[in-house]
Amino acid sequence: MNVRMLCLGFLTFGDSTGYEIKKAFQERLSLLYNAGYGSIYPSLNKLHEDGLVMLREEAQNNRPDKKVYSITPEGRACFETYVQRTPGEDHFRSEALTTLMFSHLLPKEHVSDVLDLIIATYQEKIHLLSEDCDMKPTPSEKFLCGFGVKVREAAIDYINQNRHMLESCAQENSKKQTDGVE
Repeated sequence: MNVRMLCLGFLTFGDSTGYEIKKAFQERLSLLYNAGYGSIYPSLNKLHEDGLVMLREEAQNNRPDKKVYSITPEGRACFETYVQRTPGEDHFRSEALTTLMFSHLLPKEHVSDVLDLIIATYQEKIHLLSEDCDMKPTPSEKFLCGFGVKVREAAIDYINQNRHMLESCAQENSKKQTDGVE
């Protein structure tokens, strides 16, 4: 799903500002999607141009007017049609795992540090999600939160049980380099 459709989807929950939609990406979709203001606001502007959302400005004291977006009936129909399609293939992006693809070129200590960083990051996210799952307002958000916890727990277990594969590959490479063999 693209940012434009996700913005439209968030508006099915109620009127929102761009800031609130950005927070929803951070809090509700952090496992699935990452989007910043640079993609959210252009998407909202395009949705407005296409008549799928309405925009109203609310005056604020000593601050610029707040732009509040709401979905139109056409926008709701568009999103409902879109969300009923068969979803495409899932994609997963990870800088750390991409780095580990080249562990044969890295010193063992660096490979171990990257693996430890992944584990620490996942443990932190599990802690944050675990505190938050029961407080999610909808069953779908509770499901996604629980899914995020379980995926990260499984990833940590996998890393702990199999890290030796990458570390030994890196160790062999480090030994070859120090022995002058290439």
